Amino acid sequence: MSFNPEKMINKTVSSMPPSGIRRFFDVAAEMEDCISLGVGEPDFVTPWHIRDEGIYSLEKGHTHYTSNSGLKELRVEICNYMKRRFSLNYNPDDQVVVTVGGSEAIDLFIRSIVEPGDEILVCEPSFVCYKPIVSLAGGIPVVIETKAENDFRLTPEELKSAITDRTRAVVLPFPNNPTGAVMTKEDLEGIADVLRGTDIMVLSDEIYAELTYGDKRHVSIAEIDGMYDRTVVVSGFSKAYAMTGWRLGYAVGHPALIKAMTKVHQYAIMSAPTTAQYAAIEALKNGDSDIETMRDEYNYRRQVIVAGFNKLGLSCFEPKGAFYCFPCIKSTGMDSNTFCENLLYSKRLAVVPGTAFGESGEGFIRCSYAYSIKNINEALSRTEAFLKEIKK
Repeated sequence: MSFNPEKMINKTVSSMPPSGIRRFFDVAAEMEDCISLGVGEPDFVTPWHIRDEGIYSLEKGHTHYTSNSGLKELRVEICNYMKRRFSLNYNPDDQVVVTVGGSEAIDLFIRSIVEPGDEILVCEPSFVCYKPIVSLAGGIPVVIETKAENDFRLTPEELKSAITDRTRAVVLPFPNNPTGAVMTKEDLEGIADVLRGTDIMVLSDEIYAELTYGDKRHVSIAEIDGMYDRTVVVSGFSKAYAMTGWRLGYAVGHPALIKAMTKVHQYAIMSAPTTAQYAAIEALKNGDSDIETMRDEYNYRRQVIVAGFNKLGLSCFEPKGAFYCFPCIKSTGMDSNTFCENLLYSKRLAVVPGTAFGESGEGFIRCSYAYSIKNINEALSRTEAFLKEIKK
């Protein structure tokens, strides 16, 4: 009898479908003259002064492991940033862990708190990693479907109705991928009112915190009275500083939570990439103007693409954060997957079906505006031609 490795694979892993995001990208990559509004990363190159610091660290021979928590200087700068940006005080000695991207920080938090059967509340539509990570840790992901009529914000009523005696934590993915939704201070105070008096923790994924538009800047739920100790804030350098390939993130929170997360990190990873850590120090010290430049350009593109979709009859609420819009395609009579497939094959335009981010994304598509205005305008033109064809 021959050995069958498939029988050895963890059942939870076997039952997981592959991410629905990459399939359209892979097809688009093989198409000539295809335009994509699918990939969720900046089209900017990491600013030169940040790259230069990474190069300089190599020239100086900084090629060894750092401490498990990350370089002390980087942890200090992260705390300085959190104080400067959100008026949140963290101790670099025991309240920060530097991770391999924000995704690892999410994984560390979930694995550190979840016991088999614990429930983790996950707002959807949202980034694809939360539910699988909870399942891999033996927990039960419980979806809270946010609604278009609420601009995809979590309401206190929705949160309260989802809580049971098995609820361990709630994931707040705002500013949101894929919808671009944000939670205002007033929104977060309503969420805090529900959580006070419980033992429920908060994982606040704030990777897009610097990419918000309009008069109000992002507010962290850790700033709200009574939320600091129960909240772990996850962030990183990929989106704000165009450093996706550097794979660097971090988490800040109560010392007990960060200690537990660092234990898992120590055994699974050892330490985050050293070169990236030196580059990140430079980003935090001198990168504010880079953020402003990129945010201004995203804001311009945001206005163009949202106005464009609304003009085409695909209603699109105004996203106030991240670099995605989430137009509604229900008027076409197609489901999200069919719409995206037909658009891709007939017009060589790749976008992502809303269902890739949860069932509540049905009837929507995610379009990134982290692309040039030229490509955005061409994408709108191809969408217009597609809509005219299907109406015949």
